[in-house]
Amino acid sequence: MKKQLAGQFIAAIAATIFGGALQATAQDVRITEDLAQVEYSFNGKTYTINRNQDPNARIPDAYAKTSRPCPEFCVQPMTIHEGVNTYGELELLSFLQEKVDQGHGFLIDSRTSDWYAKGTIPGAVNLPFNAFVPGPDNVFFDSLMVMLSGKQSADGNWEFSDPKDLLLFCNGPWCGQSPTAIYNLLAINYPAEKLHYYRGGMQSWLSNGLTVEIPN
Repeated sequence: MKKQLAGQFIAAIAATIFGGALQATAQDVRITEDLAQVEYSFNGKTYTINRNQDPNARIPDAYAKTSRPCPEFCVQPMTIHEGVNTYGELELLSFLQEKVDQGHGFLIDSRTSDWYAKGTIPGAVNLPFNAFVPGPDNVFFDSLMVMLSGKQSADGNWEFSDPKDLLLFCNGPWCGQSPTAIYNLLAINYPAEKLHYYRGGMQSWLSNGLTVEIPN
């Protein structure tokens, strides 16, 4: 009986010790030393972003290539236009909490829908780079501009009275889709200081093991 009780006691202690150890290591892969995850809300849904806890995880093959032909896959500059901020992962996470969550901005996935369908940053809105080009083939352009506080003047130019902050991204520093989207927005007078560029894109996001959402 004593041996049985002793065994149960040892088992309980072991469960406490090792259970605590497992709990302590559950967030070994943190975003920063002081930040395990980020939560924010958009369009009535709450999102949580953290890092993959599997130390053996690898980046998907679609983003593992190093030598895509240029043109078309050319390395993008760190600063793509005066006044447009370039962001890293931590700045993007702050943007989600300070701008998207508060209704002051949007995170825009500038890639074509086939890329978007493979996975995106949680809460991103898919507006491909050519969505910001006016023309007869773009039937959504005018309504999109109005959503962004745009008003067309008598001379045909667009003016933005209360522009949202827009943070745009695509596949990576070798991808020109989000830079093209930004150039298209600048061409229709969207203020440069309201535009932000996540240069690392999905390749950098995945390299850091950050949460990816598969759109419905």
